[in-house]
Amino acid sequence: MANDTILLDHGSGGKVSHALTRDLLLPVFGNPILNRLDDGAVLDIDAGRLAFSTDTYVVDPIFFPGGNIGDLAINGTVNDLAMCGAEPLYLSVGLILEEGLALGDLKKIVAAMGAAATKADVKIVTGDTKVVPKGAADKIFINTSGVGRIPEGIDVGCDQARSRDVVIISGTLADHGATVLTQREGLTFDAQVASDSAALNHMVRQILNICPQVSVLRDPTRGGVGTALNEIAGQSGVGIKLFEDKIPVKPEVSGICELLGLDPLYVANEGKLLALVPAAQAENVLAAITANEYGRDAAIIGEVTADTPGKVFMQTRIGGSRIVDMLTGEQLPRIC
Repeated sequence: MANDTILLDHGSGGKVSHALTRDLLLPVFGNPILNRLDDGAVLDIDAGRLAFSTDTYVVDPIFFPGGNIGDLAINGTVNDLAMCGAEPLYLSVGLILEEGLALGDLKKIVAAMGAAATKADVKIVTGDTKVVPKGAADKIFINTSGVGRIPEGIDVGCDQARSRDVVIISGTLADHGATVLTQREGLTFDAQVASDSAALNHMVRQILNICPQVSVLRDPTRGGVGTALNEIAGQSGVGIKLFEDKIPVKPEVSGICELLGLDPLYVANEGKLLALVPAAQAENVLAAITANEYGRDAAIIGEVTADTPGKVFMQTRIGGSRIVDMLTGEQLPRIC
């Protein structure tokens, strides 16, 4: 590819677009299924229950400390499948490229996607690339869809929470949202923050090996932990009680949120999960999470109750109680 920026010809279906696929995409994503370059992928999957998910990533900026739009897209769809209790297997990738995007940036993004897929042990088996005129998009948007297999005996969902379940978070809150916001606005602080973007499917496998009776798995992305728990409480018809002094937030992230008037409970995470598990298994599950590289700051932060169904409450550090409601809208647009 002689040009150093994306041209409309890269989306034409002709020689230039074929060269983009052959020279940039296949060397990173290539495998026997994708290399056929058919209109779709034929997958050999054992009979059983499958999970399917799709998501589109429009984060601004496209590069940020801790990752970029590429690995964010892979990790996000892997996590969506894992939160269904599934073992992610295959992904598709759709690229929407703005005319003028630097090919060097695209190469970095694709390389990050390939590395993320390898680490998550998933294959990218089909995809599509479109190029739009300059000004019709913002550099690059990515759609990823995925298929995973749910092991026998696993049944998790937001409507499965039960009274006396324990609420576990796999690490510190708001790292991704605080990082993207500071980068977007050009804010600088003495302490550096970085996105927590990561694939959690290996962690989920460890959790389910210890406790197949997990009630709920959820990644608190847009809307954060507060929104995710409200959705769980509503769908399950239970109450959830949080303990403010147990919720882990890095001091530098807490300081950024306080300065900007944000509540870490509602700020996006991209490498954390919520696990609602039977109380008798909580310590075992917590130990399994903390043994994982992405779960070292995990903590038990609350419990499910039969009281106040559909509501989430916080027991404050001074012993009071306040409601944790769902926000009307998004605090931080284009966060993923």
